[in-house]
Amino acid sequence: MKKKTIIIGIETSCDETAVSILRDNGKNRPKILSNVVSSQFKVHKKFGGVVPDLAARAHLEKIDIMTKKALKISKIKLKEIDAVAATAGPGLIVCLSVGLNFAKALSISLKKPFIAVNHLEGHALSPKLNFNIKYPYLLFLISGGHTQYLTIKKLGEYKRLGTTIDDALGEAFDKTAKLLNLGYPGGPKIEELARKGNENRFVLPKPILNRGGSNLSFAGLKTAILRVKEFIKTDKDKNDLAASFQKTVLDILYKKTKKAIEQHLELYPKNRTLVVAGGVAANKQIRIILKKLCQDEKFKIYFPDLKLCTDNAAMIALAGLERYKKKKFDKHNFEANPRWQLDNKAKFLKGAGVKI
Repeated sequence: MKKKTIIIGIETSCDETAVSILRDNGKNRPKILSNVVSSQFKVHKKFGGVVPDLAARAHLEKIDIMTKKALKISKIKLKEIDAVAATAGPGLIVCLSVGLNFAKALSISLKKPFIAVNHLEGHALSPKLNFNIKYPYLLFLISGGHTQYLTIKKLGEYKRLGTTIDDALGEAFDKTAKLLNLGYPGGPKIEELARKGNENRFVLPKPILNRGGSNLSFAGLKTAILRVKEFIKTDKDKNDLAASFQKTVLDILYKKTKKAIEQHLELYPKNRTLVVAGGVAANKQIRIILKKLCQDEKFKIYFPDLKLCTDNAAMIALAGLERYKKKKFDKHNFEANPRWQLDNKAKFLKGAGVKI
């Protein structure tokens, strides 16, 4: 009986030290044998955001421990592993380097192929761990560091349709929460308060809503919150502002996702599949509004399991497995790339003076 391929995935792009063991399952979906994550929440909480040097130090302390834990849970021995996959970008360079160098050393010691994975590709493929999704499909990636619409043509072929020109959506949630002294991370806090607030009390801007195609902008929202902040005196005020902020985000996402759907259908008129991935995809109200849109547009919509929405190594192992099958291996001098885009032809759209 032919041995089934086993991949170890390593993820250290930001503030999660994650390791996963994945086994190929033939025509069926791959099986996650282990998927462990060491959170750095306590390390960064008092700073209200991720401190790169502290994150890198925590990765160094945890990477070996998490690898041993993943192997123990999976009941797999190192010698049984067929390839080592690790996130090589995008992300924080000091964090990426920890996991990448660890993976290279492991690959060399085991004399097994090394596979450098784009973190965004991991998110793009992650729903395939839960569903039988065929190429092509439209991806909406919403996380702390990225907000993009991409057409996923096939493994390694991606076309970006739209992106944020400033803050990622998760970043906008965190910054708003920080302005309201809600703590870190901000997304869950905003969602919690929004359930108790009046979403129509504050009228907030919706930048580039009617221009720029499916590109998005969230920096203006943060500025508006800063201006309103002086009028926030009570818990009710906070609840209302959180609800108004979330409602504004939902309105933006509905219109911009509809535009991305139109762009996607120009490329693939018969394909009506939307995949939503990334940490912000865990937001219940965002899920509801996108499901409504897909119902209106007659699209099928897929979300990964909640534990696969946030940064994890199972998605990195999956991308590694897909590349292993096509013998897409990398050399050990592959360098970390903090701005590694999925669509290498897409223009970098961030910073002052961006024209859309």
